[in-house]
Amino acid sequence: MRPFSALDRIAEWSWLDKPASALRDTVFALLRNRRFRDVLHGVWLGHPLHPMMVQTPVGAFLFAGVIDAFPDRGAGERRAAESLIGLGLLTSIPATLAGAADFAQAHEEQQRTGLVHAVANGAALTSYLLSLRWRSGGAERAGVLAGWTGLALTAAGGLLGGHLSYHQSTGVNHADAVPHVAPEEWTDLGALTELRDRVPSRRMVGEVPVVVLRDGAELYVLADRCSHASGPLSRGTLSWQSESSGNSPCLRCPWHGSVFRLSDGGVEHGPATAPQPTFHTRVVDGHVQARVRRIPGVPAGG
Repeated sequence: MRPFSALDRIAEWSWLDKPASALRDTVFALLRNRRFRDVLHGVWLGHPLHPMMVQTPVGAFLFAGVIDAFPDRGAGERRAAESLIGLGLLTSIPATLAGAADFAQAHEEQQRTGLVHAVANGAALTSYLLSLRWRSGGAERAGVLAGWTGLALTAAGGLLGGHLSYHQSTGVNHADAVPHVAPEEWTDLGALTELRDRVPSRRMVGEVPVVVLRDGAELYVLADRCSHASGPLSRGTLSWQSESSGNSPCLRCPWHGSVFRLSDGGVEHGPATAPQPTFHTRVVDGHVQARVRRIPGVPAGG
C-alpha cells in the first residue's frame, strides 16, 4: 500500500457525519450574508481564497520553527519567533473563515476529510497559543516544544488539505475538461420548437452534457455539470436578479446554489469560482446547433 493511501479511508468514516453536519450548520448560521460568503469563496478573485490565505500563517509558523531550532538564539531571535507566531495566529483567522465557507458547501465525503483537517489545524493553533503563553511566562523550553508540536500539526493539516484538493477535488474546476473532450464540429441539439421558453433542457454535444436555454430569440448553451461540484445545471432555476449581468438571465445550480450568467458563463454567486464553459450557437433549418468554444492553440476533442 502506498504511504498516503490510508487518507482515502477518512472519506468512508460515516461516524463523522454528525459532527460534520453540526459544524456545517454552525458555519451557515455565522456566515448568513451571501455577499460575505462570496468574498470568502473567492468569487471576486476568480480563484478559491482559502489556499492563498493559508500561505501567510504557514510561512510564519515555519520560520518561527526555524528560529527556535538554533540553540544559541538570543533575546532578539526569541522575540522574532514570538512575533512570527503572533502573525500566524492573527492571519489564521481569515484563512479559517474562508476554509469554513468552502467546507460548508462540500460533499459529505469531502466534509469528513475536511473535519479531520479542521481538527488538526485547530489543535495546531491551540499549540501555538500555549506556546506564546508559556514563552511570555518564562517557560521558554515548553514554549518551543509547543511551537514544534504546532508545526507538526500544521503539516498534518496541510497534508489533508492537499488531499482534499488533489484526491477529492474540493475547490477545483470540475468543468475544465469540456474544451478538450467536446467535438470541434457543430452538433445538432434538436428542433428549436422543442425548446420551451425559459425552461432549461439537457442535451449532449458529443460526450459532453450541456444545458440549453431559449429566452425569446436568444439561445444559450453551457456545460451542464457545474464547475463547483458537477451539479446538473439543467435542473437549476433561472434568475434575472443579477446586478452585474443587467437583464441577462442567470442559472442557479440545484446542489450548492452557485449562480452563473448564461451570456458568458461568469460566476455571479459562489461557491463556484471558475466560470461555466459556454458554446457557440446557431439555428440551421429550424434546428439548434452548438459548438465548443476552443482555447486558442489547443485542439478540441471529438
